[in-house]
Amino acid sequence: MFNEPDAYQDIRDAVRQLCQQFPGAYFRALDAERAYPEAFVQALIDAGWLAAMIPEEYGGTGLGLAAASVIMEEINRSGANAGAVHGQMYNMGTLLRSGSKAQKDKYLPAIAAGKFRIQSMAVTEPTTGTDTTQIKTTAVKKDGRYVVNGQKVWISRVQHSDLMVLLARTTPLAQVKKKSEGMSVFIVDLHQAIGHGLEVRPIANMVNHETNELFFENLEIAEENLIGQEGQGFKYILDGLNAERTLIAAECIGDGYWFIERARQYAKERVVFGRPIGQNQGVQFPIADAFIEVEAANLMRFEAARRFDANEACGAQANMAKYLAAKASWEAANVCLQTHGGFGFATEYDVERKFRETRLYQVAPISTNLIYSYIAEHVLGLPRSF
Repeated sequence: MFNEPDAYQDIRDAVRQLCQQFPGAYFRALDAERAYPEAFVQALIDAGWLAAMIPEEYGGTGLGLAAASVIMEEINRSGANAGAVHGQMYNMGTLLRSGSKAQKDKYLPAIAAGKFRIQSMAVTEPTTGTDTTQIKTTAVKKDGRYVVNGQKVWISRVQHSDLMVLLARTTPLAQVKKKSEGMSVFIVDLHQAIGHGLEVRPIANMVNHETNELFFENLEIAEENLIGQEGQGFKYILDGLNAERTLIAAECIGDGYWFIERARQYAKERVVFGRPIGQNQGVQFPIADAFIEVEAANLMRFEAARRFDANEACGAQANMAKYLAAKASWEAANVCLQTHGGFGFATEYDVERKFRETRLYQVAPISTNLIYSYIAEHVLGLPRSF
């Protein structure tokens, strides 16, 4: 491993030690079967790592975003995929920041103790994509309950979660002054909902990532499960996106370091024409370039986390960290695959699996183009493009 020890070394060492119990063979077997890493996820929950951002008063460890991001980084740097668990880290944020005392008292201690998983957030819809204000799923209040109808898509970890955060429109778009108004956030008990107004259909995809289409037909949700004020849900969801993007950036950085380490080791060991291929500048220069890019993204990740933990504005930094890290990890993935040549396509090296996994972050949870739009408008002062 390269990189100097830092202030989070104890966290790094402990997470690495846990991840060593789940080597590449474990994830290759899961990938072949399209199975969920249940044992791995449970081990992280049991060790308390996924309760890192829950305050101590609710049974969590009360760590800041910087420390939490290191946990995500180390999971990916160890060859695993934090995509199976990161929802548990940040989905509870909407509840923590905007929920009532009764809701927090009811759910947060149970989440911290590992009794409840809140792995899933249902926002995206087939006809709206990233244009969230146009969502069509409705929640109509009736006799002290909300009745939900509509459809969501690309909703992850529903089948391995107890609770889900749902965004639905409670006031028709035509009746609000601003298109970002009139949406509300709810906590959904998935055990009560599935089969009783909620249908879940898995989506087969390029990555072994549990994701689904959701169909709501007269699903009833208790009024007490409304988070915050009715109609303010879009604002509550946005509040958590900076944390999400910073954590995803950290995962990409972990991937980037994993790819560079694998490429470095292989380039030192692989001998062709009587010399290690890493002695050739045509091989070593791309690896060095990838390392520089990951290191630069890493700095922006920590700046975004520092601002978040200090309650400073960090939207630009979180977006830029996610952009830089996703780009750097994808470039490192290509370099690693190219360094391995044909062996990079062999599943036993884990390169092709990680190659597929890190490609996702050019698209989700926020696309590269949407980050460009954010920076153009909010940082550079250019006219809104959409």
